[in-house]
Amino acid sequence: MDSLALGADLEPEPVVDEHSTVTLFVNGEETTLTVDHRATVLETLRERFGLTGAKKGCDHGQCGACTVLVDGRRINSCLLLAVTQDGATITTVEGLADGESLHPVQQAFVERDALQCGFCTPGQICSAVGMLREAADGHPSHVTEPDTASGPVALDADEIRERMSGNLCRCGAYPRIVEAIEDVIE
Repeated sequence: MDSLALGADLEPEPVVDEHSTVTLFVNGEETTLTVDHRATVLETLRERFGLTGAKKGCDHGQCGACTVLVDGRRINSCLLLAVTQDGATITTVEGLADGESLHPVQQAFVERDALQCGFCTPGQICSAVGMLREAADGHPSHVTEPDTASGPVALDADEIRERMSGNLCRCGAYPRIVEAIEDVIE
């Protein structure tokens, strides 16, 4: 018996569509697009929207260069599949400014010169914006005093460093980054 005859009784494999249509609200603009099920939010933002602020650093969620805000929360966009974000509001560093007016965190980074090469800066800024919201909403960190009453968490330098620890800067601009964030909360 030849090998072709053995496979004659097998049914063909079903065709699986590997794309889905999603609606994303990116930097205030609603867009409906078809995405590959394997495409990350980072790839979609960079390749489909032309938003190159978020960077592909480690591609493992360990460096924070790809940080964006999804529904107001900071997220490593390299780990998030675009197909799972149907209806989500995504804000990138490009969407933080109000016209020509920089977001207060962006302005503080400029004023404090809280960058060197700039590769991590968009992720640092988005993470700082999300972190400020988390603290205002009372979310504790590892260094938050356990007896802190519910409500906003006070942000000192240790608290800021802990909350920003998921964003790496290969140039070592950390002192200026912390100072810039402190300027925004003062």
